[in-house]
Amino acid sequence: MRLNTSPQARKKWPQLPDTLEARLLTRTINGKERQVLTSMVDPMRFPGADIVELYGHRWEIELGYREMKHSLQQHRLTLRSKKAAGIRQELWGVLLAYNLLRSQMVKMAASLKGYTASQLSFHMASVYLIHELSCMPYVSPGNIPGRVAELEKQAGQFVLPARRERSYPRCVKPRPQKYGVKKPIKTMPVRLN
Repeated sequence: MRLNTSPQARKKWPQLPDTLEARLLTRTINGKERQVLTSMVDPMRFPGADIVELYGHRWEIELGYREMKHSLQQHRLTLRSKKAAGIRQELWGVLLAYNLLRSQMVKMAASLKGYTASQLSFHMASVYLIHELSCMPYVSPGNIPGRVAELEKQAGQFVLPARRERSYPRCVKPRPQKYGVKKPIKTMPVRLN
């Protein structure tokens, strides 16, 4: 299928062509039809089933970004650093912390039979792991392996319930009013004698 690009988009990106070629893939998942629009149009090089499957993995990555923002950055919308080098360092720190926590969660999930790290609550596991790791400097070196083994034993308390199928149909919400709307005052009828 060919999609026309808008004049506004071409103004922002002068190298953008007038039309783009795209491919619409449809797949039924759990009885519901799902569609993915992609610019990877060569079916031999990019099989449709692979692209649809990768979309699910991409969604898991988006959930990982949300975990980083909500759990590791505690819902803060901005970074603390003011300079580019500090921002870069802060972002690398968040990514490193996320990957270290996820690595430990993989080990914890391996101790459970039939579970993966994505089936453990990131928020609860990260709170627990950060607390336990912050206490490690106060533990004698001989007790550290036992404490690490204890981390893996606690994995069962972080197992999430099975995912629910949710449906959020898109709807047009009314535009908020700038000023409140006065409700009419109900008056009692007056009788004149």
